[in-house]
Amino acid sequence: MTSKSLLRRLPVAAAVCAALLSSLPACAQTTAQAESSSEAPAKVEKNATTGIARITLSQRAIDRLELLTDTVKPAPEGGGIVLPYAALLYDAHGKTWVYANPEPRVFERQAVTVSKVEAGVVTASAGPAVGTPVVTVAAAELFGAEFNTGK
Repeated sequence: MTSKSLLRRLPVAAAVCAALLSSLPACAQTTAQAESSSEAPAKVEKNATTGIARITLSQRAIDRLELLTDTVKPAPEGGGIVLPYAALLYDAHGKTWVYANPEPRVFERQAVTVSKVEAGVVTASAGPAVGTPVVTVAAAELFGAEFNTGK
């Protein structure tokens, strides 16, 4: 009777072994992903003179934040710039800022002098140069990383 019981369990054992073998590549991929994610999500380097930080994010951090940018455009009336209101940040003193993206994965806070805000568009007399990418999604997270507000 014991041998019949073993014979009935053999297909189940074979299915379990097959499932385990098919999951091995997934384990190897997870290990490889863990090794590649050992890079710090954010590297913050403060400029001693200006106090403004240069933030370098890992690609994984950018993906997790779902960070998006848009470019600064010239104002239609001339003599200024326009950018999306979503890019604008206000500090505790009411000063306005954006996070510019001067290089891939690098972000720096830049001051903006707002002239007007209308229909989701900021017109400014001073700020990043035309064509500069500015962060429109996840700027608050960059602000938090710069000032270490998450700890």
